[in-house]
Amino acid sequence: MAEPEGEGGPVVLDPRGVLRQGRAFLDLFWDIAKPEQEVRLAATENLLRHLREGRKDDELKYTLKRLVEGLGATREAARPGFSLALAQVLQAFEEIPMCSILEQIKEKHNLEKVKKKLVRNAAFGNFFGVMALFQSGRLVKDQKALLESIQLLQQLAHHQAHLRDLPRKTLIDIMSEVPETVFEEVLFGILRSDLASALTSPENLHLLLVGIQKFPSVLKPKNLKKLFGSSTVVNEKNIPRLVELLRSAAKSEKKDKKLPSVVFDLLQVSLKEGAFELFWEEGVENGLLKEKSGPVSYMCYRLLGSALPFLSLDQLQMVLKGKVMQHYGEHVVTSQLPDRFKFAPEMEGYIDEFLSICDDPERQLVVLIGFSTLTNQGYPVLSSSTRVVKHLQPVALQKYVDWLKDMFLRPDLDCCLDFSSNRQKQNQEKVNKAQYKIARLRKWIIHRLANIIESPVKKEESLVMDVSRFCFFHAFFEAKKKTSQICEANVLPSEPLDEQAHSVTENYFFALLQTLNTLTVLGDTPKAAALREKHIHGVTADGKLWIFLLVEYANKLLSSEHVRAVKPFTKGQRDAWDRTLQSVKNLQKKENKSDSAKVVAFQQLLLLMAVHLFKNPSETMDVLSDLLNCTERAFSKEPKKKKTGNAEPGWVEVMVEILLSLLAQPSLLIRRISKSTFVRICPNLNKRGLQLILDVLDPYQEQNEEGAVVVLEESGKKIKSAQDMDEEGSEDSSDEGDTEEENDSEDEEENEEVDDDFRSQLMNVLQAGNAVGGDESDEELDDEAMMALDKNISALFAEQQKRIQAKKDEKDRMRKEKILRRDFKIKVLDLVEVFLTKQSENPLVFDVIEPLLRVIEQCMSSDSDKQEVDFLQKTANIFKNSLCRSKQYCKRVDTLQEDLHAFVERLVKKACKHTDSSVALYYFSASLYLLKVLKGNMSDKSSAPTPLLEKQSSTIPQASQLLSTGCLDMERVTVIYQQALTQFLTKRNSALTSSMFQDLFSRFPIMCKPLVGTLVKSITAGARQHQQAQACLLLQKVLLLRELKLFVTEEEWEELIRESISQVTESLKMAGMCVLKAEKEKVAKSLELLNFLLKNVTEQKLHVNLTELDKVLVALNQLEGIGKSARLDALYWNVMRWLNYTKPKKEKTANKPVKDVEPLKRKKKGFLPETKKRKNRKKGIQENGVAPVASEDGEPAAPEEQPPGTETPKQKKGLVSGSGKHKHRNRGIRENGVAMVESTEEAVNGADAVAGKKKKKKKKTNLNRKRKGDAGNEAEQVPAAKKTKGNISQETQQKQGKANQQKQGKAKKKRKENKAPVLQE
Repeated sequence: MAEPEGEGGPVVLDPRGVLRQGRAFLDLFWDIAKPEQEVRLAATENLLRHLREGRKDDELKYTLKRLVEGLGATREAARPGFSLALAQVLQAFEEIPMCSILEQIKEKHNLEKVKKKLVRNAAFGNFFGVMALFQSGRLVKDQKALLESIQLLQQLAHHQAHLRDLPRKTLIDIMSEVPETVFEEVLFGILRSDLASALTSPENLHLLLVGIQKFPSVLKPKNLKKLFGSSTVVNEKNIPRLVELLRSAAKSEKKDKKLPSVVFDLLQVSLKEGAFELFWEEGVENGLLKEKSGPVSYMCYRLLGSALPFLSLDQLQMVLKGKVMQHYGEHVVTSQLPDRFKFAPEMEGYIDEFLSICDDPERQLVVLIGFSTLTNQGYPVLSSSTRVVKHLQPVALQKYVDWLKDMFLRPDLDCCLDFSSNRQKQNQEKVNKAQYKIARLRKWIIHRLANIIESPVKKEESLVMDVSRFCFFHAFFEAKKKTSQICEANVLPSEPLDEQAHSVTENYFFALLQTLNTLTVLGDTPKAAALREKHIHGVTADGKLWIFLLVEYANKLLSSEHVRAVKPFTKGQRDAWDRTLQSVKNLQKKENKSDSAKVVAFQQLLLLMAVHLFKNPSETMDVLSDLLNCTERAFSKEPKKKKTGNAEPGWVEVMVEILLSLLAQPSLLIRRISKSTFVRICPNLNKRGLQLILDVLDPYQEQNEEGAVVVLEESGKKIKSAQDMDEEGSEDSSDEGDTEEENDSEDEEENEEVDDDFRSQLMNVLQAGNAVGGDESDEELDDEAMMALDKNISALFAEQQKRIQAKKDEKDRMRKEKILRRDFKIKVLDLVEVFLTKQSENPLVFDVIEPLLRVIEQCMSSDSDKQEVDFLQKTANIFKNSLCRSKQYCKRVDTLQEDLHAFVERLVKKACKHTDSSVALYYFSASLYLLKVLKGNMSDKSSAPTPLLEKQSSTIPQASQLLSTGCLDMERVTVIYQQALTQFLTKRNSALTSSMFQDLFSRFPIMCKPLVGTLVKSITAGARQHQQAQACLLLQKVLLLRELKLFVTEEEWEELIRESISQVTESLKMAGMCVLKAEKEKVAKSLELLNFLLKNVTEQKLHVNLTELDKVLVALNQLEGIGKSARLDALYWNVMRWLNYTKPKKEKTANKPVKDVEPLKRKKKGFLPETKKRKNRKKGIQENGVAPVASEDGEPAAPEEQPPGTETPKQKKGLVSGSGKHKHRNRGIRENGVAMVESTEEAVNGADAVAGKKKKKKKKTNLNRKRKGDAGNEAEQVPAAKKTKGNISQETQQKQGKANQQKQGKAKKKRKENKAPVLQE
């Protein structure tokens, strides 16, 4: 394997000695070449460890040889693996000379001697060899090896077809690590030619730029002038050539999507030489940007982003107002189309990186303002929701906010770098209008201000309040004249805000209000930290609500003479405003005395409605007045008066109505605050208030819900889901006849009505115009009559089209109302979930059960669109998780015992009557929840629990709780569930399932004893075999419960076991052949139950008579279906084991050696069998027709026997005598064949022996198949002639001969080579 090396490399004297070390050492080299990086690294570590521990020279030499060979491997993953391993070995063993390894690499991968097809591998071998030497860290220390490596890299640079620019990049990396003295003494002379030709290729230019930055004292201006004629790189003379080189570099690295290193280094050198302005203006803006190429443009954008951290304040201002910025803005606008490359996220990354590393607020501010003033018709290109502001210094953030506010009030379009796209230039209507640009700029600024509060930037409370007041003021107020009392009115807008600007500011203000409501507490004070630990949101550090501060500011504005509201208040609205403020102040006084959370919830709702007075005064007035009345009554100290029949509703009911109306609003903030308010009033909720919520969910009151649900049709908002669009598409396509099947009947009826009416109108028009007449009207119409007729027909069709469109619009409106109504119900479900979660011990929970069940039942039978499915899933989850599975439940049901028992009965009856088992499951689960409530409550009238035995109380934990019935009326509940269980086991189509009763027995073991008798009787009394099997299953589950023994005595337990065994015995007596699935299931469940019963009888030594069972089980084994099913067979013998029976072992007779059998001779190929010859053909036919035909096992073949070649695998192996299908028909023939067992075994074994030989042969042509089939026919006839004496009557022989003659044609086609042996005499 290892051969002696040449003169330059080490010689492996004993390679086989290395190979004798074992496979573990050699396998390391295979792992180094694996494509998985983890495997390669682990193998390298193991190799180093092995070499360090062994310290054997022959292993080290072999390792170096293998690693050098692997450098030029064909697989791409192997080359870097061997290179890294070689570098690690050289680093670990410094005694290895670098020059010897380099010579070994050159000799092994000699580029001059290698074959042409292996040049690529040799080139990579040399390259990765130099990489290994460099990565070892020793190359820089060995000047001779360094010199030779540089020369080798220069030689490899000519193989660009294979290595591209890898040698040049490696050369640059090596030069970056070399000390200045080594560079001057060793490398400068070798690289002089490359440095002198720097302007010929990007690689050489890059080499020069790295040298200038790394070795400034060597490559000083004086030496540079000697190298290529100029003392600087960036000058007017070199700019054209530099532009060409940069373009070439951009196109060569366009797939990498990164800035080429040569471009970045040129930027650094230009800054060092003080020629950045020249480089940017002449080289980039007037050079690179002239070529409209994608890679060059993106390189310029990347150069702009990369240059930001290195530029001064003046240079930043120059760059951010230049052509590259404008070019970038045009790209952002045009790349918004789909399937376009978008550079904006990458540029945002450059800005984020600059702001994070820059600690100069002035430079941060300049960059952010520069990108904020790059506008497209007034709208800045930078995203208004960008998160880059999180890195701003507090000073820079405050100045940036002040700049935004000033630009909002006095827009300065001249300072903006504005541009328009080509499409916008074609539309010159709005481009030259300054108002249009100002409106777009203000819209961006107000969003930018609101987003700064939302961003995670470190900010002070003063800044948050400043921005909030600014947005609030310009959303709802205007300044009449300047005033120093109000900061927002200190500067008047240069261009007054129009109605649209106020509307846009108003929308962004409410978004800001939502942010303030969820804002964490700001500041570093201990009080603020304490509030943050309590997860309190929406308040300042001193505990005041942000919205309260804004309302105070609004009150100040309303009282000022220098400002006016955009929508002035009326006298009643102003009174409501003052009343609201007074109510909030009263609540704040009670905050420390009463429930603070409840007080805060009412405060938030009142303040939010007060702010909404500025948006919709007329709509908010009614809600606000009702809310104020509710607040006063909720916190009043007056005693509650008893309600009479006509008494006004309580404050809780009014509050619920208000919250329901607010849930229909599109504002997320209103819905959230409404939900939080409902959480606080839940303890005060009464039955009428809860009924208001449940009425919304009632599916039978949808016609009356139109008053509660307001259909909001806003001009700027379209409420359409994906399903809606699908439905609209289907309606539009219905004009072409492609409607859905569900709507076919309705559309056809409408079309028929329309067609009849429209047809009669059309006939009248035609008759009036004499276009349709009798036989006498043969004259044609003149032009005037024809024009009049066309006019009337067109008017008729236009009217018809309007009617069709009106019907479509009405249908669309109805669908939208349905969507809004369903969406409103989904929101109301949140209130139900809150009530069930927070008030799970409230007796009103019982009133929620039936409405939820009605919703589930109605949704199961309605449409299956996505919104309906979501509504159903949410309702079902609330019912299961928040209600049925809740660990907390009502503990005060003494007065509700009768109602709850009637409720249980009603639920179980509905579950029994239902046809859908999935819906019945929810009704049954609800009844179990009520059982849990009744059982968990202790009644004064309930009898004391039965005392437990010491043994039982010690073995079963919480036994006293299991025996306790609580408020349960056991007799009544037993009758209810007994009827349900009887129906399940006797009714053919019942919606109930066994899992429901398993849940009942497992959760309430106290119900087992009363119902176990029904289960025992149903083992034989079940309606069908399926019900009988379910009875066995349920009885086994009940008997397995160890809690059952708490409720029965030992005598009752023994009697239960005895009766169960008796019933199972009777059930097995009626069992027939286990062919059908239901029959098999019944027998299987009976045997499983019987196995458990007999186990208990044996282990507990119960006195049970098993004689009858023994007989039944023995007879059961005679059924043919038991042996065929492996599961039934296993269950059967598990049961018989308890009766001291053992399963007989089957003897595999087919594998026994055959004695006294004449060895079979192989047929000669190419000769016809005897029956195919002319002289013997008639003779063979007579034998087939008269002589009885024998089967393979020596028995006369029955008429029902399968044709040859169609046997099952078991029949072919001799394990099954015949087909199970026809066993009853040939029962008499089987009796005759009993005496032939020995001959059967011989024949079967002989057949297997021949089949084993014939399986090795290949299948030939159809002629060979016919020959083999006829040979098999002979084999059947010969033993038949010998066996017919005295065993079978002549009549049977004739029948068998006739049957065989009828099947002879089919048998010849299906015979195969594994037939009976050909016995030759």
